[in-house]
Amino acid sequence: MESAGTGAAGPTPGGVMGSGTRLRLEPYEVALLRGGPRAAVTVAVLALYLRGAAEAGRPGTVRVSGEPVGAGRALSPLAEAVLAELRQPVGVRELSGRPGVRRAVADIRRGLVAAGLLRSLPARRTRAGRRTLDALHAGHPLPRDRKALSADEGLMAVALHGDPALRLVAGRFALRAGLIARVEVADKGLLRHSPRSEYSCGGVSD
Repeated sequence: MESAGTGAAGPTPGGVMGSGTRLRLEPYEVALLRGGPRAAVTVAVLALYLRGAAEAGRPGTVRVSGEPVGAGRALSPLAEAVLAELRQPVGVRELSGRPGVRRAVADIRRGLVAAGLLRSLPARRTRAGRRTLDALHAGHPLPRDRKALSADEGLMAVALHGDPALRLVAGRFALRAGLIARVEVADKGLLRHSPRSEYSCGGVSD
């Protein structure tokens, strides 16, 4: 993690102002702040996929596919923890509960608490956390075309916008890997008139 309190090396695409200090958040930090542990793990899985290290396994699972491309750029601790669990195909729900992954998520959460963006008990966003997400949404609207997105921009889009961005950035992989659910609509008219649901905030809600 970056200067929200923590430490993996690499670019920091999510810079926001807070209490006179510029906080720079990585996509997996933003995802945890917005949507809880599963959102953060989803971003880590996507990061591995975009770097060629993960692929869809059996329907609804993810597995390792090779060494990450871009050897000069370190993986985040969360992505490292996820990668270690992918020797056998595993679903994202089970993956989120693996001890190593849970520890990595807990480390991210502690950094966000130290930065004043999350309360520890109960796990809720603070006012500063809500302002941070508002600023990030203003600076990173939901993209309309994935062709213009870099990998980092795609990760930030998914961190901020959840399933709609995931369908745009890597929809086929996300469906096959069980990162998003297939929606079957018996009556197409329902699709036209149904309200758009928001991405679940997990245990980190307003």
